[in-house]
Amino acid sequence: FICTYFFFFFMGIQLILLASFFVAISNFFMRRSIDSGGSIKGYLMIMLSVISLIAIFLNPIRMADFSWNYSMSLFAVIAGVILSVMLTLLGKALESGPPGLTFAALNASTVLPMVAMVLLFGSKFGYFYTMWNAFGSILMIMGLFWAGCSAIRSFHFQKWLIFMTATFFLHVLFLLFLQWRALCINFPEERGLFFPFENSEACCQWFMPIMYATAALLQTCLYFKIRVKVLTPLELQYGIYGGLTNGIGTFFMILSTEASTSLEHAAIFPVFAITVIIFCNLWGKWFYREKVNWMANGLCLLGILISSLDWEMLLATG
Repeated sequence: FICTYFFFFFMGIQLILLASFFVAISNFFMRRSIDSGGSIKGYLMIMLSVISLIAIFLNPIRMADFSWNYSMSLFAVIAGVILSVMLTLLGKALESGPPGLTFAALNASTVLPMVAMVLLFGSKFGYFYTMWNAFGSILMIMGLFWAGCSAIRSFHFQKWLIFMTATFFLHVLFLLFLQWRALCINFPEERGLFFPFENSEACCQWFMPIMYATAALLQTCLYFKIRVKVLTPLELQYGIYGGLTNGIGTFFMILSTEASTSLEHAAIFPVFAITVIIFCNLWGKWFYREKVNWMANGLCLLGILISSLDWEMLLATG
């Protein structure tokens, strides 16, 4: 009975679990490409190109909306540059550190954008930060610190920390760009310094394809400028696989936001971050014999869950 109830009434959670599985597989192909001797730039060039093509089908073609906006296109280009640099640094972190801890730290950064949005916009625009959220953030930091200390002797920690810190904050900045656009869509009547786009501009379906295409173009330029060898077949293969699985994950994430109830909507993104970390830790342990500190990861995951949940919505729904 419980399984039947979950299947019919928690479709949003089921879809976000599928999304996290495919994104974790995409992360795995990124690591496999590095292991095969390929460069991170070559992999990202192929992966982002594939994702940009998928984004065209998921956005303008799927929505049958081909309207163009120059302001939002420029905004997408800036977001694409941030994404490209962030992924490059993520690849450097993967080259010098364990994959499970690396992706755990990356997904932990999803907590900070909410804090920034609360400080900038507040409850008027639906952003709340309760004591529970703060408590969860403390648990998350403790879990990451614990996991890092337990693994510090197994890799070049200082080098990894530099790349991971830069990746962490660039990911925060990237997520802020996406939430800023969403704010312009959800509050079309607002105008001002923090609302530079009209609703019709913010809803431009070309935003995601342009963002990914910009990131792909930047990686292509970097690859051909400093390449030391021709793109290998495995590099091409893993790049295509990574792009396809990431695109499928994005598709399920979009479906999840559309199918989720108000209660599910408060939980789908924390669930996504947590399950991506779990899946990445699992393949890190199975394929790379990574020594995963499950207690530390569990504390970090609990912190992400508590700090990311929309407690106002949950309490109101309850």
